[in-house]
Amino acid sequence: MSITSQAELAGLQRISAAVGTTLKQMRDYAQPGMTTKALDEYGGQILAALGAKSAPRLTYGFPGWTCISVNNEVAHGIPSDRKVLQAGDLVNIDVSAELDGYWADNGGSFVLGADIHHHQPLVDASRQILRTALGRIRGGVRIADIGGLIEAEARKAGFRVIKNLVGHGIGRSLHEEPKEIPCFYDRYNLKRFKKNSVVAVETFISTRATLAHPLSDGWTLATKDGSFVAQHEHTIVITDGAPIILTAANRIWE
Repeated sequence: MSITSQAELAGLQRISAAVGTTLKQMRDYAQPGMTTKALDEYGGQILAALGAKSAPRLTYGFPGWTCISVNNEVAHGIPSDRKVLQAGDLVNIDVSAELDGYWADNGGSFVLGADIHHHQPLVDASRQILRTALGRIRGGVRIADIGGLIEAEARKAGFRVIKNLVGHGIGRSLHEEPKEIPCFYDRYNLKRFKKNSVVAVETFISTRATLAHPLSDGWTLATKDGSFVAQHEHTIVITDGAPIILTAANRIWE
């Protein structure tokens, strides 16, 4: 969507604060021995207390309030009573929701407890690359150039990017124009970021793989070669200068 009034900005700020707060509190609540289902139920309770509705459940009938992906899972992991978190796991939580007709999307990967499997450099790269990308986004900038920046920064850090998962426009629904904000340089993507528009920008930084593949559950996407992927995502408003980071409440920079 394109913001045309202070009331619209305020509506987006409310839902963005809700998903940012939910993501931060879920990350703080997660601990070894907990099932991803229990963690998801906790997130669902926070969203409900804030008056927000789960976007994947509302839009697609997703079997969970949030998406929780662990280790080689890349995205859209289904919360489960059979999936028990372990110390050192690479965990990604993706929270998107609706409130009063406005939508926001927020995600972040983290290492649960001690980094015994050495995932932290991947997490740090994903976080820093998103920060760098957001610093370059403003009205008139080509979407492809930001994708190229993300890919180049990943390569410099010794990693690769997932090419079949992308950021997107958001605001009055979960997915809007622009439909694709990739993590790589797509020379066929001629679109530019527009001032006052709202987008969800995300990184998918991988140890090796460049594609995520669907699992048999019909939702979860994972790597086939055992690669690990870290993701970070913010919903922003594009301006002539630095963007307004609507979901900054989750403090993923820390």
